[in-house]
Amino acid sequence: MPSCKQEQLLWAKGFLHIAGVDEAGRGPWAGPVVAGAVILPTRCDETVLQGLTDSKLLSEKQRDRWFEVIKRLALAVGTGLASAREIDQLGIVPATKKAMLTAIARLETPAQYLLIDALKFQETDLDLLAQETREQLKPLMRAQVYFIKGELMSYSIAAASIIAKVSRDRIMAELDRRYPRYGFARHKGYGTKEHQKALLTYGPCPEHRASFRPIKQLLDIGL
Repeated sequence: MPSCKQEQLLWAKGFLHIAGVDEAGRGPWAGPVVAGAVILPTRCDETVLQGLTDSKLLSEKQRDRWFEVIKRLALAVGTGLASAREIDQLGIVPATKKAMLTAIARLETPAQYLLIDALKFQETDLDLLAQETREQLKPLMRAQVYFIKGELMSYSIAAASIIAKVSRDRIMAELDRRYPRYGFARHKGYGTKEHQKALLTYGPCPEHRASFRPIKQLLDIGL
């Protein structure tokens, strides 16, 4: 289960504003990839956070409840996204990094250190952003650490995973209203049998990721 151990080590070194960073939606065939960044209060009471974990291990109802708790509790929350078109143009990993960096840049309280799930930023990744934002985030390129399955190690990363997942699910519900044939509200753009059947029947819509193999194959045959 997550804890504040990683945060405590950094708080002791004088880094008081530590942002956990995570994403949702790297694998789906449609919709954006969305990132969350969360700064929890220094010396946060871990009893308040018990039960917070990787968003994938929680029900939709639990995620929605934690989303509101995090919004109230956190010092700062930021979200960012990269659209399906940006994913096609940049590739999924650079697009994910762009979404994450955007979420960090939107924190109301600037981060002093980053705890990131799975990915590590390089200075060249800042080229994905506007010049002003690059300068803002440049110091953080030397103040970061990443963890595999970080949502299970750090409450900050777990909180970011909730923000990213709930925000993306709500976007997909809106896309479902715009493109009701595909069932986006149910499968969130993942390659389920329902989604595959809709694609074979109707072909891709503008929110499908044309660079992903299943969508590319449909486009190649003219669907």
